[in-house]
Amino acid sequence: VGLLSILAAIPDPRGRKGRRHSLAAMLAATICGLLTGATGCTAIAEFIRNQEPDFWHALGFTRRPPTTNCYRKLLIRLPAKTLENAIRKWATKLIDIQPSQQRGVALDGKTLCGTLQPHGQSIHLLGLLDHATGGVLGQLKMPPTTNEHRDAMTLLKSVDLGGMVLTG
Repeated sequence: VGLLSILAAIPDPRGRKGRRHSLAAMLAATICGLLTGATGCTAIAEFIRNQEPDFWHALGFTRRPPTTNCYRKLLIRLPAKTLENAIRKWATKLIDIQPSQQRGVALDGKTLCGTLQPHGQSIHLLGLLDHATGGVLGQLKMPPTTNEHRDAMTLLKSVDLGGMVLTG
């Protein structure tokens, strides 16, 4: 199962009039842009428009890819958890964990640099990291008024931990 087929299964949050481009193509372009260092909708739109038409067609675009506002409107409407779950499903298939195989997984929290919010609070994430690949198997934004251990079980329940050795 490829990334495009997993993205195609996501329900489209756009209205009937806002569907000039395939949802899977737009999400795939967003993921490709982010993987190449794009940090916003403008950079994602520029990245995909700078590619060859063959690349556009491989992602599922049937015409010239959309502009910045199309990505912005889509990403505002699409729940982040929906996209995160789709990417997690795809990454899990890539990692191909065998039940008989012992794999190390680390549970760790990090405060993100450059995310200082009003009232002196930064964004803090609790993540589940695969030792072998360095991939994030899941993450959870922590409320500023709680400790990691209170929400760790929520994150651990969202991932199949069969055959994994967990460190924290």
